[in-house]
Amino acid sequence: MGILDEKVAIVTGSARGIGRATAELLSEHGAKVLINDLDGDLARGTASEIAGETLVFAGDLTRPGACDALVDQTIAEWGRVDILVNNAGYTMDAPLHKMTDEAFHRMLAIHTVVPFQMCRAVAPHMREPAKVEREQGIEVFRKIVNVSSISGTMGNAGQANYASGKSGVIGLTKTLAKEWGQFRINVNAVAFGFIETRLTAVKEEANTMQIDGRTVQLGIPSQIRDVVPNLIPLGRPGTPSEAAGGVFLLCTPWANYITGQVLSITGGQWGGMTS
Repeated sequence: MGILDEKVAIVTGSARGIGRATAELLSEHGAKVLINDLDGDLARGTASEIAGETLVFAGDLTRPGACDALVDQTIAEWGRVDILVNNAGYTMDAPLHKMTDEAFHRMLAIHTVVPFQMCRAVAPHMREPAKVEREQGIEVFRKIVNVSSISGTMGNAGQANYASGKSGVIGLTKTLAKEWGQFRINVNAVAFGFIETRLTAVKEEANTMQIDGRTVQLGIPSQIRDVVPNLIPLGRPGTPSEAAGGVFLLCTPWANYITGQVLSITGGQWGGMTS
């Protein structure tokens, strides 16, 4: 018996890194998990390697109607949504005076607008069952976890766009926790520090991704990577599995009385990557 048996979870951006580790952990404890990624082949490969029951939705969630389509597919297959983890995201770093409007808007779109649209898309599938349960005098808790960053809570040089998007999702989290608490929907956020993913790997030619046919450079300069561990009391970056552990906690019954909170998963680091 798993503590999440028969639960249905959606994890966006879950073909690799923290998203994949989260999907694996949810599945390990009994949940059925929808895997989403821009790269359909990678998403299908990840889904095939997870032992539990999975479903794949490939595509860019910033496209019109994509979030609704993802939720519709989940409902058509499994008939319910119990857990939503808004994890999809990437970086487009630059100092503000060199940042384009496109780079700024893209970060708001994926880090704030998509989580808003995903929450709106799952609303009838979380709220309506809760109304029936309330009339019956029973409590069934459902979970939303939005992924933020200490760039969003503390700011970070070179990430005005990313920090704005990650800050925005915190406001969304706290507001929705107030609106949906009556339906026993726990809405929380996690703010990651330095976790070893391709977003925090060394900024080099090979560390890129494709968005709309455009190559986006990922990673951070090696001189910053060398300094950051000295700012972390635990003395090292976190792993995707360690990051996923905090998300998983907020998806479990042990977090039923936790809502509207931002859980920092940083190894004790309280500043941005360079402060």
